[in-house]
Amino acid sequence: VQLQASGGGLVQAGGSLRLSCVVSGHSFNRKAMGWARQAPGKEREFVAAISRSGGTTSYADSVKGRFTISRDNNKKMVYLQMDSLRPDDTAVYFCAANDRAIMGVTIRDLDEYNHWGQGTLVTVSS
Repeated sequence: VQLQASGGGLVQAGGSLRLSCVVSGHSFNRKAMGWARQAPGKEREFVAAISRSGGTTSYADSVKGRFTISRDNNKKMVYLQMDSLRPDDTAVYFCAANDRAIMGVTIRDLDEYNHWGQGTLVTVSS
């Protein structure tokens, strides 16, 4: 399984970006997916998660109401729409997959993800 994230860039505070992650391999619809981020000098932190079908989502408090996670199982893609961006959203964003999750579950514990992408840098200027 390989994950490839894209869509990062430089944006002004208050702006929007949409991150995408394409997943290779089989049985994408059996994978719970998530996004995490790592700011300079900080530990990687959970951002958002989505269940296998896309019917359940979960967000970190810091992004709730501003970010939206979604997925397209036909295209093997997961997305992170980021609105009302703030300078403290600046980080490398990673997509991740768990291929052992049961239906309807979202995964907030980053240690539970067994596949990771390479990351895409998001920089928000003030």
